[in-house]
Amino acid sequence: MANALNTDKKIAVIGALAEGSSIRSIERITGIHRDTIMRLGVKVGQGCTDLMDAKMRNLPCQRLEMDEIWGFVGKKARTVKKDDAEGIGDVWTWCAIDAETKLVPAFMVSDRSQAAANAFVADVASRMAYRVQISTDGFYAYTEAVKKSFGRNVDYGKIIKVYGTHAFGERRYSTSGVLSSEKFIATGNPNFDLISTSYAERLNATTRLHMRRLTRLTLAFSKKRENFDAAVGLHFAYYNFVKNHSTLRSTPAMAAGVTNSKWSIGELLEAAA
Repeated sequence: MANALNTDKKIAVIGALAEGSSIRSIERITGIHRDTIMRLGVKVGQGCTDLMDAKMRNLPCQRLEMDEIWGFVGKKARTVKKDDAEGIGDVWTWCAIDAETKLVPAFMVSDRSQAAANAFVADVASRMAYRVQISTDGFYAYTEAVKKSFGRNVDYGKIIKVYGTHAFGERRYSTSGVLSSEKFIATGNPNFDLISTSYAERLNATTRLHMRRLTRLTLAFSKKRENFDAAVGLHFAYYNFVKNHSTLRSTPAMAAGVTNSKWSIGELLEAAA
C-alpha cells in the first residue's frame, strides 16, 4: 500500500514520475510494485491539484499566454465505441502561463469545446489581481470566453500561425515549420509586439517531456481519466514549486511571489497530503 511506504521511497517515486519516468521503469528501479506506484501517484496528484487551487490566488501576472494540448485516455476518439466507459477518448489539457515569471496559474483537463473554454478562462480570470494582456492562437472559442470572463478589463491579442514545410518527401517524424504568422488585436490595447504564444508552446513541449502519458509516439497512456487528471496535477505543481526554471534561476512560484523559497519534493508531498 502507498501509505506503507516510507518518506524516502515516496520521494523517489514522485520525483521519478515528475521527471517523466514510466510506471514500469520506476518499478524496476525501486522494487516497488506498479500498483503501489500508481496509487501513490494518484493520491499525490489529486493533492497537488487542490494545492494549486488554493495557492494560485490574487496573482500579480501581467502577460498571459493560453493554449491547449491534446492527449487521450484509453484510446483515441476515432476508435471509441458506444459501450466504452465514460472518460475514454480524447482529452485536452488547457493551461495558461505568465510570460514573465513562467508561472502556470491554472490548468484544466476537459474536451475542446466552447463550454470548456468558458470554464477555463473564467477560472484564470478569478485568479488575477490586475488587468492582464492575454495572447492565444486562432482557436475560435477563446474569443467568446475572454469576452465573457474579462469583459473590457483585458488587453487581448491573437496570433495565427500557418505550419508546413517547403521540403519534399515524407517528414512524418519531423516537426513542421512556421510558414507565416499574423497578429490581431481582439480587445483593448495590447502591446502588439508582445502578442505571442511562444511560451505556451514551449510549456507544451515541457509537459510532453515530463508527462509520460503525453509523450508522442510511445506506448504510454492513461487507462483511467482519474489517473490522467492526477498526473497533470502532479506535473504542474512540480513545475511551479520544485523545478528551477533555467532563465529565472528560481522556481516560477518564487518569481511570482507565491512562495519564498524553492520546495523540495518532500515539501511538495507534505503540502499535498
